[in-house]
Amino acid sequence: NLYRLTGDGLRFAIFYTKLHNRLLRPLLAADQPPASPQLRKALHTIDIHVEETLEHARLLPKVA
Repeated sequence: NLYRLTGDGLRFAIFYTKLHNRLLRPLLAADQPPASPQLRKALHTIDIHVEETLEHARLLPKVA
């Protein structure tokens, strides 16, 4: 099997790599104890809202 990367595919790959490196990695690191309690609480609140949205959209499998 051979996969040929299209121009759009390459742009998406670069975009998501930059998104991860510049936004997601620092946010995930901010959830660790050296971060301020206010920041950790805000990230926890965001996480709760994302989970609720995914459950409402039925994008997460139900856990038994």
